[in-house]
Amino acid sequence: MINGNNAEQKLINDKIGHKVIRTAAQTAVLMALLTLISKLLGFVREMIMAAFFGTSYITDAYVMAQAVPGIIFAGIFGAVGTAYMPMLAEKIEKQGDEAGNRFTSQAINIVLVVSLCASIIGLVFSDQVTAIFASGFEGETAKLTSFFIKVTFSYTLFSAVQGILDSFLQYKRTFLPQIIIGYAQNIIMIAVIILSAVTSHYFLVFGLLLAYIVKLILYVPLVRKRGMKYHASMKGAKNTIKQISLLAVPVFIGSSISQINIFVDKTLASGLAEGSVSALNYASLLNNLVMGLTISILTVIIYPRLAQANSLNDHHKFSEMSQKGFTIIFMIALPFSLGAMCYSGQIVQIVYERGAFDPMATAMTGTAYLFYAGGLLFMALNEYMVRIYYSMHNMRTPMTFGCVCVIINIVLNLILVRSMAHNGLALATSIAAFSNTTMLFWDLRRKYNHLTLLPSIKKLIKIIVAAGISVGLSYLVYALMTNLIWMPRMIYLAVVVLLAMVIYIFLLKRFGIEDINILKTLIIRKNDADMK
Repeated sequence: MINGNNAEQKLINDKIGHKVIRTAAQTAVLMALLTLISKLLGFVREMIMAAFFGTSYITDAYVMAQAVPGIIFAGIFGAVGTAYMPMLAEKIEKQGDEAGNRFTSQAINIVLVVSLCASIIGLVFSDQVTAIFASGFEGETAKLTSFFIKVTFSYTLFSAVQGILDSFLQYKRTFLPQIIIGYAQNIIMIAVIILSAVTSHYFLVFGLLLAYIVKLILYVPLVRKRGMKYHASMKGAKNTIKQISLLAVPVFIGSSISQINIFVDKTLASGLAEGSVSALNYASLLNNLVMGLTISILTVIIYPRLAQANSLNDHHKFSEMSQKGFTIIFMIALPFSLGAMCYSGQIVQIVYERGAFDPMATAMTGTAYLFYAGGLLFMALNEYMVRIYYSMHNMRTPMTFGCVCVIINIVLNLILVRSMAHNGLALATSIAAFSNTTMLFWDLRRKYNHLTLLPSIKKLIKIIVAAGISVGLSYLVYALMTNLIWMPRMIYLAVVVLLAMVIYIFLLKRFGIEDINILKTLIIRKNDADMK
């Protein structure tokens, strides 16, 4: 009877875990669509900016003034937001919502103090900040940049608080409204750009400030609806600072390490043929776009669920969620990686080749993208496994492995750049990502006995075979079509991508991969509280 009850409970838990991942996947699709619209709005904003101000000193000052506070503070506030999530889960699940509200309030008060200091620095020392970060600017350009910096440092007050509230909403299973609120932010900035063009360019930067203020105002009723009550008291803030710092510092170091990788790649590429830096940059942007619209979104959704399960010491649920998430990410990232490798040149041609971006630029960028795409699967798994560590309050291990991978990347860069030029730099990045995947996975298995991350080897092999066959057959069809039928190149690619998807889903079903049901229901929106 006991065994029967255990088996029944396991079946129930499996069904719950499957439903959670399916719901998360459905939400991820909606987030991807809404995020794509947001990116398009951002592109329109940049087009309007370019149309009115071109590549003038005004644009230079505006871009630099936006970048400087990001360079100084974005990593810090981002690390605080990441570290805040598992701590919030522990407060709520062990002490209740009121404790979670007090902790959130203290976190907000802390970032308010830090960002207020940042604002004062920007207001008082804007000339000195300009001289340090934009030393090449002179005359009117430097003067305008200094003025803009006074304002952009002020909006850190609002962006820092938004970061905490965003993590709070994510933990409360709210993901979509924040993206839609971002539309208002873009629309305000577009309106102010147009207004500045017909009045004074000095108003330009106030569009940023106004956009962040409005965004924060729109966040307030959203967090209140999810149970947030703000407490102005700083009582206990010292302990909160200590707790957050212990987790946030390794996260910040880890994020800084990735920037070191990018800096090393660009430094070495600067000594190669003209266009090498740009080719790497454009190829990396494509890789990041794929990650941002797929894996990163799914990881953001699953992260608070993992943090909650860990705070409740629900090892079965944590392991179940981790394994299903790993499988889904593997199922999504693998065909993306193989497809991007097969069609790297065609993708680059469709996205970039126009105007000054000639076939030579396409060739350079296409080969770089091929080697970056080879590491897409490992980058996706890394991002997910790092969140598993974070949900267990272990921020140091990913940071340590990240440091090791920086060394691996630099060594491989120096070796491969000699024979493969900029392509060797892209390949080195992918190999370093694979190394990081290996270390993270091995360490998870060694340290956490309750965690079963990898499904059966047989299942993974079936997924690999299905992805390989589907992408391979699609490439054969692509070769036949281009020889027999003329169509716009975008249509060629759309047809074979759709074909690969159909074959992939069919093969997964034939191979008995039960997770295919999650992919099949991605386009179906179900009424579920978790979708709110």
